[in-house]
Amino acid sequence: MHKIPPPKILALVAFLITIEFSVAHAQIPVARPSPPSDTSREDVVRISTELIRIDVTVTDRRGRIVNDLKPEEFEVFENGRRQKVTGLTFVSAIRERTENAAPATEDGAPVPPEPIRPENIQRTIAVVVDDLTLSFESVYQVRRALTKFVKEQMQQGDLVAIIRTAGGMGALQQFTTDKRMLLAAIDKIKWNPLGSGGVSAFAPIEATALEQAAANGADISDELLDSEADLVRGDQQFRANLFATGSLGAVTFVVNGMSALPGRKSILLLSDGFALTETSKDGIQDAAGINSALRTLVDRANRAAVVIHTLDARGLQAVGFDASDNANGLSPQEIRSRLNQRSSQLFNTQSGLAVLAEETGGTSIRNNNDLGWGIRKILEDQSYYLVSYEPDGDTFDPKTRRFNRLDVSVTRPDLLVRYRSGFFGVDDREISRPGLGSTRDKQLANALTSPFGINDISVRYNAIFNSEAKIGPYIRSFIHVDADGLTFKKDSDGKWQVVLELLAVAFGDNGIVADQFDRSLTISLSETSYNEILRTGITFDFVFAMKKPGPYQMRIAIRDPATEKLGSANIFVEVPNLKKKNLTISGIALESMSFEQWQAVHERSDTSVVTDPIGDTAIRRFTVGSVLNYGGKLLNVRSKAENVSFRARVFRDSKLVFESKPQTPDSAMPGEPGSFGFSGTLNLGTALEPGEYALQIVATEKISNKNRRLASQFVTFELVGEIANPPN
Repeated sequence: MHKIPPPKILALVAFLITIEFSVAHAQIPVARPSPPSDTSREDVVRISTELIRIDVTVTDRRGRIVNDLKPEEFEVFENGRRQKVTGLTFVSAIRERTENAAPATEDGAPVPPEPIRPENIQRTIAVVVDDLTLSFESVYQVRRALTKFVKEQMQQGDLVAIIRTAGGMGALQQFTTDKRMLLAAIDKIKWNPLGSGGVSAFAPIEATALEQAAANGADISDELLDSEADLVRGDQQFRANLFATGSLGAVTFVVNGMSALPGRKSILLLSDGFALTETSKDGIQDAAGINSALRTLVDRANRAAVVIHTLDARGLQAVGFDASDNANGLSPQEIRSRLNQRSSQLFNTQSGLAVLAEETGGTSIRNNNDLGWGIRKILEDQSYYLVSYEPDGDTFDPKTRRFNRLDVSVTRPDLLVRYRSGFFGVDDREISRPGLGSTRDKQLANALTSPFGINDISVRYNAIFNSEAKIGPYIRSFIHVDADGLTFKKDSDGKWQVVLELLAVAFGDNGIVADQFDRSLTISLSETSYNEILRTGITFDFVFAMKKPGPYQMRIAIRDPATEKLGSANIFVEVPNLKKKNLTISGIALESMSFEQWQAVHERSDTSVVTDPIGDTAIRRFTVGSVLNYGGKLLNVRSKAENVSFRARVFRDSKLVFESKPQTPDSAMPGEPGSFGFSGTLNLGTALEPGEYALQIVATEKISNKNRRLASQFVTFELVGEIANPPN
């Protein structure tokens, strides 16, 4: 790779600040991505009429993984009948710990994060924050523990999502390896005042209105007091059951989405717990709604190879009186009764978490104030055995039983075995993917807020920050839609027509919608344009004005109304606080051309060369041997252009593969003090192998002989295809 002079007609800076909504199609053929490799399907739990494969974790008394067991040392029972083990595989997730400190170059610019590849994923972890039950105190502890996990415990190869159980945004952050995005999501975790969790772990003990009146001498019968107590207890249990059922339903939704991911997956549920029983004056009985939701969740998790670990966010709790309690108006007997109820509540809600973990082969952490230790213990326990056997003839006979119970043990002494409790007598192939909703709006909204990308329609998405004097900061979105997944029909004029429904939302703090774009697009094409668009796809862009600085999740959902197919994508964008006057770089626009096209432009000033910067910025997929133009803006520059320089760096797997010489930015932007455009051109050359790369721009401003200001920005791109007509 080498630097070549920019073409005379390069206009990426002007392109970057064009903000009108536009739709176009690419003019240069773009190679389509190959389907993901299916390298890890063998370690997925399968339930079929031909084979049952279950995952089993075996540890010694000190919690260490045991990895040398033989098939004959396993005993598997289905509904009390011993099964013959026909296959045994040990899957290890143990790897060397990596340095978690963010690397930086010699000048202090951070190195772009290494992209994740399917074959390199070691752990897939969905962190579910149960804000339907978390108290104010618990939320604080959860935020602190998750921040520590991301900064210190998350390893290379970890694919992590952060999801909340309450409505609205759904996922705080979809699956990613980018720690910046996860930390921004953790900052959005807030106490939900509409949930069942109060300010503290337990509701304050205090007298009811009638009890206060009775304590003040009012003549109130025992029957009336009992009736009031029943009403209060019933209301509390109704709310608890309602929120618990909602939490379990949200986790089930996550499990359903994770079923399509390869390998064994983990859910870490941070919650204040839920009770599987409820108490009335007639005695203790099962909470029917909660138990039904729990059974559904356990079955889905066991089928999808999802292990659910639970962590009681309350930590170690004392059930005695504290400063929030008020004993006025309560007799000693009532005080003892309320304390017993509190103790029972703690036990019952912890039991719900324990049962959920046990039934899915996970671990339950309770009565521990160090949530960080609990998270580390849970997530480091990822190695397991895959044990296979052939099912009995009546395993899937609904007339015989609905649920098949599993029991697994090992003959080697002093070992602990964790496994799934069982499965319903339904073949995996009969479990259909849950629908996304029946209406257009509901389908788009669900696709938008899902923690999982939907790829029935292939969508590529990039969004970049910029600012202008007249309109202030904004985020410009660039979208590419693969036409292969769309439905085209001929209209009465003989033109090909396609309709796209688009919903895009910028989520700010705590999932609050900062801006949204909702539009139905009807595109009519001639026969020539139709054939071209089938090859290159559809690209378009639009702008969100951003009034507040901070991190934003940009999400988009595309719907084909003819087939109800959906596609979704998301990206993280940081809007800097320009009022702090820090040197800042806008997002980076891209433009690709062949070497022959570049020669025509640069050497012969050929203005007939057609490129597609919108599509190139959206797709960021270029052919080996092509030429890459880039452009953007420097903001908050304090001095003259000659005191400012920038250089381009290209990284592969966080390793520097190319660095240009320092360059001077373009002329100042008219009417925008402190703003300078920059642009450059890179010959991607023949030496770079196909794969994922990051283009980083590092700007330096000399303030004095001793003081300099530094800013950096990067954009990822992919090299594909064969080298054709390489330059001399």
